Amino acid sequence: MRVLGIMDGCPATSSAKVRFPLDVDGIGGLEGLRGGDVHVWYAHLELEAGAVGRLAARLSEDERVRAGRFKFARDARRFVVARGTLRSLLGTYLGLPPRRLEFAYGEHGKPALEGAHAALGFNLSHSGEIAVLAAGWNRALGVDVELRRPLPDLDALAARSFAPRELSVLGALPETDRPAAFFRCWTRKEAFIKATGQGLAQRLDAFVVSLAPDEPARFLDIDGDPGALARWTLHDLTPPAGYAGALVVEGAVRAVRARTWSATGPG
Repeated sequence: MRVLGIMDGCPATSSAKVRFPLDVDGIGGLEGLRGGDVHVWYAHLELEAGAVGRLAARLSEDERVRAGRFKFARDARRFVVARGTLRSLLGTYLGLPPRRLEFAYGEHGKPALEGAHAALGFNLSHSGEIAVLAAGWNRALGVDVELRRPLPDLDALAARSFAPRELSVLGALPETDRPAAFFRCWTRKEAFIKATGQGLAQRLDAFVVSLAPDEPARFLDIDGDPGALARWTLHDLTPPAGYAGALVVEGAVRAVRARTWSATGPG
C-alpha cells in the first residue's frame, strides 16, 4: 500500500481556477477514484471573513441552522468552513454547484450523497484549525484528525476507550512515548467507527488497533471476526505538524493520495 505524500496545493486564499469535474495533476479526479484510489484533502479553517461568507453561501438551509446553534463564533466558523469545503470538493468531483448536493444521514448521523451520486463515498473530520476530507468510489471510509494537546487525564480517557490489549501496549511504553501513542490509537479507533457508520454506538473495546511507535497501522482484531479483518484497512495520515490523523477504508486500495485543498476554490 502506498500513501503518497502531501503536495502543497493552493493557499487558503487562492482564487486559482479548478476544472470541472475535478482533474488535479497528481491526484487523478473521479477516474482515479474509480481505479481504486482514495483521496485525502487537508484544508485550513482559519480564513478571512469574506472567504467564510462565500463558503457559508454554499451551505444548505439546515447546515446554516446548525451553524447558528454554536455558542462560540469560532466553532460556528470552523463548521461553516469545513462543510463549505466539503461541498466545494464533492461538487468539483461531480461537476455540480455545491449547493445542489443533497445529503442523506444514517441512523447514527453519518452523511452520504443521495441518488445518482451515492457511489462517491466521503468522510470529514476537523480539529483545531485543520479539516481532513477523504473520498473513495463505492466504498465506506472514515477519517479522523486530532490536534495533539496535553492530556492530564490521558490514563482515564484510555481506560474508557481502549481495548485491554491496547491498554497493555500503552502502559508498557516510556512516559515520553505515551502521548503520541495515545493519539495514534485514538484517531485509528475514531476513523473506524466513522467508517462503519456506527459512531459511539460501536463498542470501542471490541476491536484492537496497533499503536506502538515501531508498528505499522493495522487492525489486530475486529470483534474476533477474520472476515472483518480482511474487509477493512487502516492507514496513517500525515496532517500538518501538531496533528495526528488516520484513515480506514473498506476493500482494497490502489493508493492513498493526499493534497491540500483551497477552501475558497470553485463556487
